[in-house]
Amino acid sequence: MPKPANVLPYEPVLPAGPAPGARSALALLLTINMFNYIDRYVLAAAEPEIQKHMFKPGDPNAEALMGTLATAFMVSYMVMAPVLGWLADRMSRWVLVGLSVIAWSVASGASGLAQFFTMLLITRLFVGIGEAGYGPAAPTIISDLYPVAHRGAVLSWFYAAIPVGSALGFVIGGLITQHFSWRMAFYAVVPPGLLLGIISFFMPDPPRGQSDQGAHGPVKKASAADYMILLKTPSYVLDTLGMAAMTFAIGGISFWIPKYFVGKYFEEQGRTGMLGRVNTIFGAIVVVAGLLATLTGGWAGDKLRARYAGSYFIVSAVGILIACPFVLGMVYFPFPWAWVMCAIAVFFLFFNTGPSNAILANVSHPSVRATAFAMNILVIHLLGDAASPPILGKIGHYSWNVAFIVVAAAMALAGVLWLWGVKHLQRDTEMAGARPTTPGGFPVQTKETK
Repeated sequence: MPKPANVLPYEPVLPAGPAPGARSALALLLTINMFNYIDRYVLAAAEPEIQKHMFKPGDPNAEALMGTLATAFMVSYMVMAPVLGWLADRMSRWVLVGLSVIAWSVASGASGLAQFFTMLLITRLFVGIGEAGYGPAAPTIISDLYPVAHRGAVLSWFYAAIPVGSALGFVIGGLITQHFSWRMAFYAVVPPGLLLGIISFFMPDPPRGQSDQGAHGPVKKASAADYMILLKTPSYVLDTLGMAAMTFAIGGISFWIPKYFVGKYFEEQGRTGMLGRVNTIFGAIVVVAGLLATLTGGWAGDKLRARYAGSYFIVSAVGILIACPFVLGMVYFPFPWAWVMCAIAVFFLFFNTGPSNAILANVSHPSVRATAFAMNILVIHLLGDAASPPILGKIGHYSWNVAFIVVAAAMALAGVLWLWGVKHLQRDTEMAGARPTTPGGFPVQTKETK
């Protein structure tokens, strides 16, 4: 009896469990990713104090210029990611990871030395370059250590470092800034980054495609034509565009939320000196709600995959669409209900993290997987959070209510794009899986896969 159309009719011959050393590699990459996001969000937490140091009171361009610090980081990150992603397909990824972690840690510490705005802008550019070497390489190492059927959950564990690291960035940055100075907040992240980078040099690089091999054998270097297949893969394109819209929303809102909530405290309660408190509460919400959502979303995507081939897209779309009204609730509800709206919005915003990245891994061939993640980084940040902090900062100078409506609209667009991708995921996953390959290592199309 034929299987229903929405059930995967073909599963490649894959390893039953993780490769040797998978758990220790995942633990190290998760820890590095956590410090990655700590470094990013220390800036957002300390932003109000940095602005006081760098600009005169009442400067109408201050918010927009401070937003360009996030843009500078993202521009260097997204521009260098394809270059370093291509390199990650051809050299030891652990060596590249180690060099990258050391580079961004030193550059982040140098941000604390900045005496004027241009110097701070330059240091954030170098932080982006360092992270561009890590971003494409890390998930491909994990994909080579864990089989396809478990990647949603495993990548969720890896990306769980996003809410944890972001929250710690807000908490550490806010508290150190409040009790010492904003410069000390940047200095504090340097020593652990250097240690993690050195440890990376001693990790063995797994064979590319060892968890995907099945029938297609060892992975060979890809040709230029092989890379172009990514642009012809609907799941890859729609997932990337959906992630770009989501990144616009979450990147913009996370950068400005401390300033917005501090403003609400001033307006509603007439209280001052609330930066540390706001960052701590928001950080706690992000770490709890974001962590639970990231792990639950990955688990749900893997569980539903046995019944629905497009489960990763379904989980991603449903989560972000549910989040939309709660983002608007942060604007229209008073405290303490604004915090409740924030917690629910954060939970559903992070629900897509594991599934959306599992899509990237599963529809890209191992020979170009690092480049696939790198091109994804380029697009989602070019169209997403490279632009949103200054745009929302400019809008927020006149009306934060309008800025939050723009955020909700971007989230709704992400949901629509992910729903569109549901019908394509089964075929695209099969095409990137265990098939006879071309000399470049890519699957050969057959009657069943055309």
